[in-house]
Amino acid sequence: MRESIPKIGVYVCHCGTNISGKVDVEAVSEYAAHLPHVAIAKNYKFMCSKPGQQLIIDDIRENGLNRVVVASCSPRMHEKTFRKACHTAGINPYYFQMACIREHVSWVTEDRAAATQKAKDLVRGAVARVAHHQQLTSRVVEINPNVLVIGGGIAGMQAALDIADGGKKVYLVEREPSIGGNMAKFDKTFPTLDCAACIITPKLVAVGQHENIELMTYSEIADVSGFVGNFTIKIRKKARYIDINKCTGCGECTRACVVKYRPYTIDETGQIKMHSKEADL
Repeated sequence: MRESIPKIGVYVCHCGTNISGKVDVEAVSEYAAHLPHVAIAKNYKFMCSKPGQQLIIDDIRENGLNRVVVASCSPRMHEKTFRKACHTAGINPYYFQMACIREHVSWVTEDRAAATQKAKDLVRGAVARVAHHQQLTSRVVEINPNVLVIGGGIAGMQAALDIADGGKKVYLVEREPSIGGNMAKFDKTFPTLDCAACIITPKLVAVGQHENIELMTYSEIADVSGFVGNFTIKIRKKARYIDINKCTGCGECTRACVVKYRPYTIDETGQIKMHSKEADL
């Protein structure tokens, strides 16, 4: 019951002068104090400091807070810091929401009044959101270490080789009949004008021969389900009408092919001629 009725503590950080130089933090904390479900609203010079974290911990324990909002810097920097403080105080760490009023407000807003108003808006949004947070718990699950690489161009091949060399099973899926991508069509590479074939050919061979790489050409992703570490991928293999394990690439099968249409031909001068109707191979 204690957690079902939100009792929120809001803490606005000065971040030295990084925030307080543009945002009226006292006005923001005063505004937050009158928002729905907010029991305590304070501001402090450095919320991420040990005294700042202890302020949150003490308020949770002494006032029965079950939700926390910190308006400070980017969650990328200190979201884990404040979640840990919540956990230390005895509440679920995911009953925490952070409002970024440094990178999103003080560092990018010239006018102090506008910055203060935007900070209030972000705090109001964070308070409204944290009231709907639910408990989350960490769990350990087995993961499938196999890796799917989509696209067999130069980047996909290199990624597959690097991962495979690390001992992981790799499924390399390419929608075209062969790997190589655009680089296989180039003569030279920019800006060094190195021979494209000289770079890509060894990788083509390495991918085809690597024991940890299963190459799936002329295939496309049909469905993706699951979650990180346990994805289930459905791959649609297009019909080839040949046994790829026996194919040597000699081209003799084209002589007996029943398909009598191709969209273009290349004449003796190398010019491409497009066709609008059937043409004999």
